[in-house]
Formats: sequence, structure tokens, C-alpha cells
Amino acid sequence: MPEYWFVSIPCKRDSATVTFQNFKAKIASSQNDLSEVTSFPISEFKIGTLDTLVLLSEDLAKQDTAFESSTNKLMETIRSLLGSEAPEKLQSSLSVNEKTIDNFLKTFHWNTMKYRTDKSLVELGEILSNEVTSIDNLMKNKLANYSVVKGNLQGIQRREVGNLASRNVVPFVKKEHVVLDSEYLETLIVAIPKNLYKDWNNKYETLTDKVVPRSSQKIAEDDEYGLFTVTVFKRIADEFTNKCREERFIVRDFTYSEGAVEEQKRELEEIDSSEKELWGTLLRLAKTNFGEVFQAWVHLKALRVFVESVLRYGLPPEFVGFTIKPKAKQEQKILDTLAVLYGHLGGSPSSKEGDQGNEEHGDEGILGYNDRDYKPFVFFPLKLDIESH
Repeated sequence: MPEYWFVSIPCKRDSATVTFQNFKAKIASSQNDLSEVTSFPISEFKIGTLDTLVLLSEDLAKQDTAFESSTNKLMETIRSLLGSEAPEKLQSSLSVNEKTIDNFLKTFHWNTMKYRTDKSLVELGEILSNEVTSIDNLMKNKLANYSVVKGNLQGIQRREVGNLASRNVVPFVKKEHVVLDSEYLETLIVAIPKNLYKDWNNKYETLTDKVVPRSSQKIAEDDEYGLFTVTVFKRIADEFTNKCREERFIVRDFTYSEGAVEEQKRELEEIDSSEKELWGTLLRLAKTNFGEVFQAWVHLKALRVFVESVLRYGLPPEFVGFTIKPKAKQEQKILDTLAVLYGHLGGSPSSKEGDQGNEEHGDEGILGYNDRDYKPFVFFPLKLDIESH
């Protein structure tokens, strides 16, 4: 997904439109087609004291990181739920107020109904933070519930695959294969590697005392194992199991139950239905909450732009905000152009425009402002890596 930049530069209020057009002409015109530029309107907030703004600037930076993490976790949840369909469907699944991310950012206005501007900047930051934290906790609980059900389903499904040494043996054991309702005897089910059939037939009667002679029969077979019965006295069943383990014969944990096949089938159907229902609910919730968290994140960016603009450009707060969507591989050219125009805001003299500036500074860019950690103007990036896995 393309990166977006939120930028502000100082200007008189009555010249905001002219400033916007001039700004756009430099990086988003037919002559300088480096990006798309739209207005990023910032509301008038209660400013408070300078000390409060400095502390708030630090707090908002931490919240920004947390909001980014929350947004990415929701995106990863959607990606995980979509599974193999994720590359094609993920981007279309991400929307904010029924708009694409791109359209939401290009048409952004502060939501005064949800985040009232008569509240202080600190209060607005807390409202945004509480909203995202609440969504984080909700999604954590929903994901945990879904993971339990999905884990149970996968556990049942795993029982139905694999070889006879590990898979569910209930479908293979019939009533006539086992001794039932005996006070003394018990039928064990044993998985024998194919290359050990002969050993089993020669040894099973003498592995311990109290094994019923000629009680073993093969009841199923796959590519690796055969499934055999053997009847022993109950009191030596554990000893017989241990002796089997020494010979690489695998006694399966099994107790015959009338109707077990139907019961397990019903259990699988019920938990499969429950998993599908929870999957759909969780996917819808993740999509909705992605929009809510992303919206909160962009409002937080607006707060950061306002606070930083006041701290950098002073009072009264006179500046204009922009959203920049750089075109592919044009990021450095845009930064170089902006550095030429606004380098003086960072205390450096403006450089001459054109190739001469690039030649003087080589690959570092004009005025060296390719470093994203500092710009001579207010600058906050936003990027979602939709293509990652």
C-alpha cells in the first residue's frame, strides 16, 4: 500500500488557499507529477500551556506507535481469517466509514460529533486512546474464544487423518472384534508396523502371562500399519502395554462404545458449524474495528500535526495541513523539493532549486533532509504493509 504523509507549513489564514495551490503545484501538477496532494484540515483546539503541549507531544508519539500496532494486528487478523484468499481480498476488506482507505484520507475531516473540540487536547488524546484500548481488549477476547474452538476442531480433524498408529480407530473396531462385559478379560487394539507382522504373531502370546492364545486378528490396514486385536486379562493390561512398547508395537488408547462413530460424527459437525459461525462473526468484527481504529489513528495524526505545528511555528496557530501520497519511487524527490521550499523553517537557509542543489549534496538530498527522523516542517508518515505475510 502507498505511504501517506501528513504535513503542515505556516501561513496566514487568509492565504491558506493560495498556499495550498502553490504547494500542490510544486509536487502534484502536470509539471511536477510526483504525488497526489489533498487538504488535511485541522480543527481549532484548546491549546493550553506550552508545558502541556510539550508533554502531550511525547504522549501522542507513544500513542501513535500503539495505534499503528493495533491497526496492524487487526489487519493481520483479517489476513489470517481470509487464509488463502487474503492476497486478493485483503485490500477490499479494509474500509473506513464505508470508504476505501485512500478516499477516507483524501476526504478527511475531524469528526466533531465523536471527538468534541470543546474538550482539551489531553482529553481528546485520552478519548482516542481509551477507544483503541477497548477495541484491543474486545478483539483479544474474541480471538481467544475463536482460537479455542478452532483448536478443538483441528484436534478432531487430526484424529481422522494420518496412519493407524495415530488416527482415530473407532471407525475400524466393530462389536464382534472385542470382548464385552467381562469381569476379567479386556481386548486391546494394537498398531503394528507392517514389517513387524511376523514378530507380532510370534511374540504376542508370550509378551506376558495371561494373554488369551490365538486371540489376535487383523481388523484394518494402511500403507504403514496394521491394526490388530488381542485379548488379555485386565490385571496385566498395563504390563502388556509396556512390553509392546519395547517391541515397537503401539497399543492404542481405546474403549469400545456403542454408537461411538455416530457420536464422534455429530461432535465434528457441531464444532465445525460453531467454528464457521465464529469465523464469520470475527471477520465482520475485525473489519468494522479496523475502520474504527484506523479512523482514530488518523485523528491522532491530526492532533499531532496541530500540537507540533504550534510548538514549531508559534502562536497564534496559523498553518495549513496537507496529505501527500507519493507516487512510486518519488519519495526522495518530494523531500528534496520540500526541503528547498521550507528548509528555512528548520533554521537552515533555503537552497537553490534545480539540479545544482542535487549536485552539491549528492545522494544525501538537498540540505540532507532525507533523514525521516527530522524534517524542517511538520511531518508524520502513515503506512500499512498490506502485501506482507
